Order: sequence, then C-alpha cells, then structure tokens
Amino acid sequence: MLEFSKKSNTLEQKAYKYSLQDIKNPNLYRDLYPYSEVPKVPFNHRRVPMSVPDEIWITDTTFRDGQQSRVPYTEKQIVDLYDMLHRLGGENGVIRQTEFFIYSKKDRNALYKCKEKGYRYPEVTTWIRATKSDFQLVKEIGIDETGILVSCSDYHIFKKLNITRKQAHDHYLSVVKEALSYGIKPRCHLEDLTRADFYGFVVPFVNDLMALSREANIPIKIRACDTMGYGVPYPGVALPRSVPGIIYGLRHYSDVPAEQLEWHGHNDFYKGVVNATTAWLYGASAVNCSLLGIGERTGNVPTEAMVFEYASLRGTTNGMDTTVITEIAEYFEEEIGYEIPPMTPFVGKNFNVTRAGVHADGLLKDEEIYNIFDTTKILKRPPKVAITNLSGLAGIAHWINTYYELDDESKVDKKDPLVAAIKEWVDSEFEGGRIVSITDEELEEIIEKQAPGRFEKKAGY
Repeated sequence: MLEFSKKSNTLEQKAYKYSLQDIKNPNLYRDLYPYSEVPKVPFNHRRVPMSVPDEIWITDTTFRDGQQSRVPYTEKQIVDLYDMLHRLGGENGVIRQTEFFIYSKKDRNALYKCKEKGYRYPEVTTWIRATKSDFQLVKEIGIDETGILVSCSDYHIFKKLNITRKQAHDHYLSVVKEALSYGIKPRCHLEDLTRADFYGFVVPFVNDLMALSREANIPIKIRACDTMGYGVPYPGVALPRSVPGIIYGLRHYSDVPAEQLEWHGHNDFYKGVVNATTAWLYGASAVNCSLLGIGERTGNVPTEAMVFEYASLRGTTNGMDTTVITEIAEYFEEEIGYEIPPMTPFVGKNFNVTRAGVHADGLLKDEEIYNIFDTTKILKRPPKVAITNLSGLAGIAHWINTYYELDDESKVDKKDPLVAAIKEWVDSEFEGGRIVSITDEELEEIIEKQAPGRFEKKAGY
C-alpha cells in the first residue's frame, strides 16, 4: 500500500504493520549487554533522515526525577525554583511543562502554590502510579496531563513485573483507557526503551496507543525513556541503542506526531546532552530535563545545557532569560546547600575561570580569546582568573579589574607597580610550599595593605 506522506512529500510504503511478538523467554540482548563487560555499540549502517519539528521545546522533571537522588525540596524551594523556571523559559514557553509528585502533602501544597501563580508556562503536570485512586486524585487537583509508567523492556516485563509481553501490553492499555475515561491526557513513559524489543513490543504497543488517542480524541504523549543511558547518537547504529532509529521509528511506524513525542535521557555514559539534541534533530519536539542535571544515578539531561542547545540550533533564545541560570546556580548553593562540581559547564565555579598565565594574558588583551561567549551579558558572569604561581602579571591585573569592576579608564595593566608587588607576594607563597589558589579574601587584604583606599569593591567576584 502506498501513501503520500506530508512529512516527506513523497510516496511511502505502508504495507507492513508490526504486531506484538509474545515470546516465551525474555530477549535481554546479551550480545549487547553482557553485564560482566562494557555494553557494546552495534552498527547495521542503516541511516534514517533527520526531521526537525517545526517547534522544539524543553520539559522539566526537577520536582519528579530530580528529587529521586537527593533530599526532597521544601515547599518554598519548589515554588522558588518554579518561579525561576518560568523566568528562564520566557513567555514563549521554551520550557513548556514541569511534572510533580503528588503523594505527600508537601508536594501537593507546592503544586497548588505553583498553580496559583497563574503562569501559562511551565504547565504543571504530574506523575502517578497506574491506579484508579491516583487518577481520581489528579482529577480532583485539576491537572490536565499526567505521566504513567509503562516499562517496555523484557528486563522489566519478565524480571520485574513477572508477566508476559501480552499481559504487559493489555495491562498498560487498560490503565491508559482509565486515564482517558477521566478526561486526563496520558503521557506514557516507555521505561528502559534502549533495552526493549523495538519492533516486537514497542511499535505494536505504541500503535495501539495512537489508535486509542484517535478514538478518544485526546492526545496521548509518548516519552521515550533512556532509563540507563544506553542511547547512542551516531548514524548507522542498530536498535535498540540508536537514538535516531528510535525517534524515526516512533514517528514513521507508529505515526506519533512530533508534538506528542518526548525524549527523557540519563547521563550514565556521558551522552545525556547529545542524545537529547539528537532526539530533537530526528523528530521529537520535547526533551525532558532537570535543573543542573540532578536526577537518578548520574542524573538527567541538564536544563541549562538544553537552553544553550536550543539557542545554538534555532539561532535565537526565543524569549528565554539566560541570566536566570546563574541565579538558579546561586540558589542551589546558598539556599539549598547543594555543592555544584566546580567544572560544571555554565553553572560551576570554575567554568569560565583560567589559571594559566598565558590564558590570563589573552583575557587581559581581549576576553573573547579565551571565553566561550560573552558570559557577562549572557549569564551575568564575567570571565575570571584564579591566582596561582602560574597566573603571572596578566592574571593578577585581570583579577583586579574584574573583582573591583573597574571601567576602562581605571583598569590596571600588568606593568602597574601594584601588580608587580602582588606577584612577588604570590610567588613567595608558592615557593614556601603552598599548593592551593590564592583566595579572593587574601588578595583583597594584600591589596588594601599595598594600596589602601585605591579600589572600592562593588560586587562579589
């Protein structure tokens, strides 16, 4: 059977419909996942076309998956972070939704307070267990959409649930029908998708979900969950590890609209960000993230990373306020007490700090030489130098200019006698056995001794 595709504007074959393969023994892909060895990346050299949706956006799981690996946030912290998510995502809703647990009184109270803000974005959604009482609770709260766990690998179906594929398929469909009967939009979380039989279980199941969606005239969303971080973005990689193959397959063989398709990745193999971007490129409108990437095990895809991926791909921030990222980082450290690893891109203490003297010299001449972009404008974080025995005269001069926020007329250069005096003191410290950087407080103190009253500190460094 031939059909004209509006997505590709070509005739495409629709002759084969994948059906559920109800096998007796689980397919655990032991050739790919031997467990006693590093997982293998298989190539079959089949490539699928990129198909970037008309719209792409970010969804948030800070208050759901982001709470599964740390002490739960307080009500105030949830509301404060929700406010910042709203400001970061902007009025155009680049950060489109966020999801909440609703099992504790604290979580429900926080949800109510966030809804009372009246923000269009991010829309408040929930994540629930697949029970009638939970559906009723979602309905009473007044939430339009909820996430539902539908584990899809044989690891989960056979080993965790101890049922067959057919039983899992039928149970999941009954749960989704229950949600639809309450008028709730289901968001089906295909757990452990990168270890699942894609054509033997996933596609037939999603086909039935899309049929239910059309019948009920209610959009059913599909969240493709790379639960263990096994996804691989490279062209020509075979399923079930291929991110392009998964997104293309769900779009092409199950007719999932882009706006109903979402990627949820983990960072176990350092591929969280690139896999999420790949999902955008191959046809998913949404990528699911958490602030600072905080989540189960190695964490989720960091929201702040995808903010910059979005801007890089689209050529615009589309109303996002990127400076809020620095406020979020400060809030996590100062209010929540979370220690951000210092080398973390965009939010870590050292992400735009240089210690090498030759780099500091370049920054002093033109910060663009050694800074990734205008971090002062985009993140309200000027490039910095950390003073060590390697910083040299240029590094000390740059530190003074940045720390005291000196204008062009007041800036010091590396020939200033004050700079030479400080370098002499710094060198003596390290010659005496010091191995850690000079602190801001130490530098401020020595400058006040050498040049009392010359500079007025205007802001934190």
